[in-house]
Amino acid sequence: MKNAIERVLISEKELEEAVAAIGRKISEDYAGKDPIFVGVLKGCFIFMADLMRHVDIDCSMDFMAVSSYSGITSTGAVKINKDLSEIIEGRHLILVEDILDSGVTLNYLKNYLMVRKPASIAVATLMDKPARRKADIYADYSCFEIPDAFVVGYGLDYNEKYRNLPYIGVLKPEIYSK
Repeated sequence: MKNAIERVLISEKELEEAVAAIGRKISEDYAGKDPIFVGVLKGCFIFMADLMRHVDIDCSMDFMAVSSYSGITSTGAVKINKDLSEIIEGRHLILVEDILDSGVTLNYLKNYLMVRKPASIAVATLMDKPARRKADIYADYSCFEIPDAFVVGYGLDYNEKYRNLPYIGVLKPEIYSK
């Protein structure tokens, strides 16, 4: 598995420090607002678990499962595989995403959820990759801005592999170009 990684882009220590920092910032910004964190599965699960441990306010969480990728390419068509369980009208939402890449999926989700009349919707992402942005959407909270490379680990995958790496690594091109 490690021989598939070209280089470590973000270390375990860097991840821990950055996630703790945005957890503190969200806690400050949402004090007294009881937000609901909405994780976009599957990639967000490790980031969201760590983030929630650094949020020191009343809050709740829910998850959505969406798909828009085939291999390493976004299909552009967003399919909702699991919708929210909670009622969000009047609630402050924080969409938690592993990586803000093209922005197509997140932009679709934000518009999809706005119809349900939340008080606000913010975006918290582990990584922001602006070089690939196609939709007009930005992160309110971001741990890292990264270059245009195919990354895995800490919840991010390639064909359901490498999610369990404790760091963010750049996948060797020969792995995904087969």
